[in-house]
Amino acid sequence: MTRSVRRTRRMLRLAGAGAAAALALSACSSSSGSTDSSNSSDSSASSGTSTSPKLSGTVTVFAAASLKESFTALGKEFEKQHPGTQVSFNFGGSDTLAANITGGAPADVFAAASPKTMAVVTDQKDTAGTPVTFVRNQLEIATVPGNPHKVASLKDLTKAGLKVVLCDRTVPCGAAAHKALDASGLKLTPVSYEQDVKGALTKVELKEADAAVVYKTDVRAAGDKVEGVEFPESARAVNDYPIALLKNAPNTEAAKAFVALVRSAEGQKVLSEAGFLKP
Repeated sequence: MTRSVRRTRRMLRLAGAGAAAALALSACSSSSGSTDSSNSSDSSASSGTSTSPKLSGTVTVFAAASLKESFTALGKEFEKQHPGTQVSFNFGGSDTLAANITGGAPADVFAAASPKTMAVVTDQKDTAGTPVTFVRNQLEIATVPGNPHKVASLKDLTKAGLKVVLCDRTVPCGAAAHKALDASGLKLTPVSYEQDVKGALTKVELKEADAAVVYKTDVRAAGDKVEGVEFPESARAVNDYPIALLKNAPNTEAAKAFVALVRSAEGQKVLSEAGFLKP
């Protein structure tokens, strides 16, 4: 074999080995790139499932007086679930609260005791989105403990000498009471008209009145301070309670979370235990 032939064969062997090494290196590089890509994808997926931004600050809720006990409980639960937040409530007659909101009072959420009072706010385009009914409420007669005047029906409230208190007609509980009275063909002259349901109930608790037409939820919340008397006409005047996020809410994200809690199974359980009806 000549020296030229041997040199040629050696060069071919070296070239083949180099090609094999290059191929192996390429495979390793490709495998490494695939792994990096997979890790990057996993990291991206992980970041995609991260929790929502932490809520903070104060949520201001304007709510019908009849929601005081249940909403106060939900407010504490909200603060527990979202450390760093605070829920501030303004409870009162829905008509007064609606007027405050349309007048520019800063608030995040409005929960009214009737669609009519919520309409005062929506008509001024002060809500963000459409209000949603989250509970309903029914009337009941509250009497002094022991029911000494033997009130057993709505008609009994028309007895001479009986001191009865009603909510004002502009307040949802008052509008509902008059609706029930009108449906029964009854006329009743109360000793006073109160601006919210708690005011009417307090008159009975203090024995300044013998009876008041309030909500079942208020009778339940009062415990042994009053005695409740159901009446069938109340079925004709059940109030829907709408809730809405307000357009100029100072704390929008936290407000959305509070509304979500109210509408959740947990929130509905608290409201049901307070005596509210399902929407």
